[in-house]
Amino acid sequence: MSVAPHGHGAPASERDLRLDKWLWAARLYKTRALAAEDVLRGRVLINDLPAKPARALRPGDRLLLRSGATPRELIVRSLSRLRGPAAQAQALYEETAASREARERAVLRRREAADPAEAIEQGRPTKRERRRLASWQRWSASVDGLADDAPE
Repeated sequence: MSVAPHGHGAPASERDLRLDKWLWAARLYKTRALAAEDVLRGRVLINDLPAKPARALRPGDRLLLRSGATPRELIVRSLSRLRGPAAQAQALYEETAASREARERAVLRRREAADPAEAIEQGRPTKRERRRLASWQRWSASVDGLADDAPE
């Protein structure tokens, strides 16, 4: 049985690990299937190149994740086939300073932005208003073909 060379298909050695498995073990995705789906959609780049879920990942590789509002740039520090606690998962990668600053700025922008609920003037109709609207829609045509302005 031959093993595919590095960068072409399955991991080449024991020190390599599939990208989707690592993303799951590093707790960047809830399931391996979600990680593989984002990789296939082109939302994950390895060293500025598109990847596939089975792409072999090595320590030192630079990942660009575009799954949220702000992209994250990570450097792979170590590999793990097991999904451990969050503290252990965070030791698998290091986020670049520029990526961390961009993420913190995005958090501040969201906090300072206006609350969307304040823009709502009316809200949901009450039960009485819904009945009135339904009655108006049901009886909106008059005998002479002109629409009534309001229900009685």
